[in-house]
Amino acid sequence: MTSTIHITVNGEPLQTEARDLATLVTQLGQAPQALATALNGEFVARTARADTPLAEGDAIFTFQPITGG
Repeated sequence: MTSTIHITVNGEPLQTEARDLATLVTQLGQAPQALATALNGEFVARTARADTPLAEGDAIFTFQPITGG
């Protein structure tokens, strides 16, 4: 049996059974290639999401990356 954890996503509380950041992004219905992510204030590269575990109380931020300059 998988238990839920309580996290925040973009400041909003969320209960999830996701155990890694890649699974969470998929559950949120976001296009993974068009999204940047941070976990507890630290940027997480798209290629590292599957290896980034989630834990009770984590704070995740998702945002559209800005290019140019």
